[in-house]
Amino acid sequence: MLAQIVGSVIYGIVFGPYLGLNIPFYVGWIILVVGLPFFFSPAIYFPKARDGKSVMDTTAIVDSGTYGIVRHPQILGCIMLMFGSILISQHWLSAIITVPIFVLFYRYVLKEEENLIVKFGNDYKRYMQRMPSMNFLVGIIRLLRRRKRK
Repeated sequence: MLAQIVGSVIYGIVFGPYLGLNIPFYVGWIILVVGLPFFFSPAIYFPKARDGKSVMDTTAIVDSGTYGIVRHPQILGCIMLMFGSILISQHWLSAIITVPIFVLFYRYVLKEEENLIVKFGNDYKRYMQRMPSMNFLVGIIRLLRRRKRK
């Protein structure tokens, strides 16, 4: 995944977009930059590991920051970075490599949802009702509505 992102971006910078389309090239950069905070969400919102525990071994549902927009910001960030890199390079090989990874991410999210329901129970089910899985546009709209009510 990282090799695809880096390779596509380097290709796009060095050789220019394969198809020569400027608008997708610039849109790709915007998507890439917007995806970065989502990608780095666990490092931002989870405390450093202590006593040999994983940073993801949390005992509370985090619903602030990017987790207040979508339930799986890191996966969304990965998808945005990969999609942005496809638009930057506009190379068919980048797209062929990425599509199966998108499918794997989707399957991972489904499994992770099951694990989080087991871990947090009804609290996580309520969180699922408030936050979309990875649709950040719907998440931003819901966030703005919540802020407007307060």
